[in-house]
Order: sequence, then structure tokens, then C-alpha cells
Amino acid sequence: MYAHDPLDRSNANFQYASRPALDRLCGSDPSMLATLARARLLIDRQLPILILGETGTGKEYLSRALHDYSARRQASMVSVNCGSIPENLIESELFGYQRGAFSGALNTGMKGKVVQADGGTLFLDEIGDMPFAQQTRLLRVLSEREVTPIGASTPVPVDLQLICATHQNLESRVQTGAFREDLYYRVAVGIVHLPPLRLRQDRAWLLDAMIVAESHGKASFESLDRETRELLLSYAWPGNLRQMRAAVQYACAVRSGDTIRVSDLPANLLQSAMAPAIAPAMTAAALSPTETGASGPAGNIQIAPLASLSAIANGEREIIIRVLSSRRWNISAASRELGICRTSLYRKLRELHIPHVRDMGSDVLLGPDR
Repeated sequence: MYAHDPLDRSNANFQYASRPALDRLCGSDPSMLATLARARLLIDRQLPILILGETGTGKEYLSRALHDYSARRQASMVSVNCGSIPENLIESELFGYQRGAFSGALNTGMKGKVVQADGGTLFLDEIGDMPFAQQTRLLRVLSEREVTPIGASTPVPVDLQLICATHQNLESRVQTGAFREDLYYRVAVGIVHLPPLRLRQDRAWLLDAMIVAESHGKASFESLDRETRELLLSYAWPGNLRQMRAAVQYACAVRSGDTIRVSDLPANLLQSAMAPAIAPAMTAAALSPTETGASGPAGNIQIAPLASLSAIANGEREIIIRVLSSRRWNISAASRELGICRTSLYRKLRELHIPHVRDMGSDVLLGPDR
């Protein structure tokens, strides 16, 4: 059973921040369920696996879950981030070296990551960033199943499961000559695509799992109030799972009661979530022939822009006050028209220095006869 009810309290022992099992990486999302089913078949056959996906989609989590599921789970899994190792060190890190192989080498020599993974799994993260020269050596290791450390004359046989991952388009890099074509076909035997979070249908389950883990079972998806729940489920999550996890960690840390509210979310997330909601309203108002606002007690309000605000901020400020004016400063009605929650609208009022209509003076409002 791989699908889980996000509100099922039997999931309270789910520890997303540790090493979740393969069947705990998703809820009922059809795309993820199909992806995991394919990954199981590939790891069972011990075929090289290439995990593709945007940054933050959980490629390393999947690689660790596959290792723990595989027949090699009792052996080590060795991870190498090909994009973080300096180019002049990646050869020694991967393949190791003999004593005295070069100036500054350890007297005992060093066993490379490839040899360390013998019998287990070698995970090459961001393989698309591997220097071209080292791609040649890696291809030889995969082809001959042996590695020759720097300074050694005798190769060392290795038997390992290879899992690679990248957010880049390797086929495009092959076409531009940045990645060896023969290495690509060697590592891309079994390709697994991880969907971005914005396309997944199990975001509620993921939020529940993360909140339960971060709060040690003291909170859950049910702890989110309605506005927060709607915001988190509709947000595009450009940073994918990594961003969602960071937001949950922040919210669980700063919440003051049993309920997690919009005000408990990171400010940068709220700003990012609000921007696309206000843009359509700004566009619609820009196309409107009415410049003096809607009719009504406050319908003829015009704005005296503050010089300290940028042109964009002035545009947002004008649109927000127009909407508030047309809704007679009913915050709930205005927030619905703008497509944001009431808390976010109040925050925007503070950011753009918009006082409530009852507090406005002649320096902010220009009457219809001025």
C-alpha cells in the first residue's frame, strides 16, 4: 500500500527528515507512484539509474531509498556531489591514490569513493557538472569494472550499483559536446523522472508528513487554518520539496499556539505567493476606462503616490486601494477579489503604507473636488 491519507494519524511516526522508505516518498500522486514502481524494477535488476528532476525534487532521497530497498542495502552507499568538488581534486576523490603519488599526498594513500562503494551503491549527484576529462576515466571504470588509483600500476576490481542524478538536460549537453555521448548511454540505462512539486497531487500528504515529523507528532495538516491550507496547496513551490520543508520548519518553530496561521509562514514565501495574485488585478485595472474609481461613499478616491515608492509599488498600491474602494473597504471582499487571504492583504497594506480609510487624511486622499 503506497498511497496514504494525509489526515491518517497512523502516519505519525513518519520521519521525513531522516531516511524514508521507498513507499513513504509519496502519497496518492499517480505520477510519483508510477515513478517509484519503475524505480523498483530497475534497482531489482541492478541496472544503472539516472534520476532527472528540478533542484529540490528529492533526487538524493530517492537514491537513498533505492539503496535501502536494494539487495545491496547491507553495504555502504557512497555519495559524491560532482558539482561541489574542485576540478583538480575530483580525480583523487573518485579514484583514490597511492602513497607518494604526488606532492602533498597522504603517506597512507587514499581509497577513492569508487572503491569505497565496492559491494554497495555509488551515487553521483549532479553528474552533469563532472569535468570532461574525468568523464573519460569514469567511463573506463564502468566499462571494465575496475579502477586504477593515481600512482598505482595494478587496477582494483569493483562491483557496485550506480545511481546518478542531475537537474540538467544531459542530452543537450551531449549535443553541445559538454558531456560524453558514450558515458550518457552508460549511465542512462534506467531513466527516472521526478515531477516538480507544483505538478504533484499529494501536496496535502507531504505537508502532513513534514509537519508531523518537524513537530514530533504534536501538529499535522489539520493544524493549518483554512487560509494557510489554501495558500500552501495552491502555491507553485519553485524550490520544490526543499522549499516546502524549510517553510514547514519555520512555521513549526514560530507558531504560538496549536494552529499554524499565514503569519507563521516565511515572509519571502508570502511575498512570492502574493505577487502573481495581484498582477491580474493590476492588469485588469490598467485596462479599465474608469480612472476615478467606483461609485459609492468612498468610490471617488484617487491616490497621491508616495515619492519613496517605486513605480511598481505605486501600481500595486493604487490597485489595492481601488479594489478596497469598490468593496467599501470590506477586507474580506477585497481579499477575495485580489485572490489573496485577509492576512496577506493586511500585510500588503502595511508594506505599501496604506492606512485604513477611517485613518486617512488629506495628505493621502485627494477628494473629488481637489
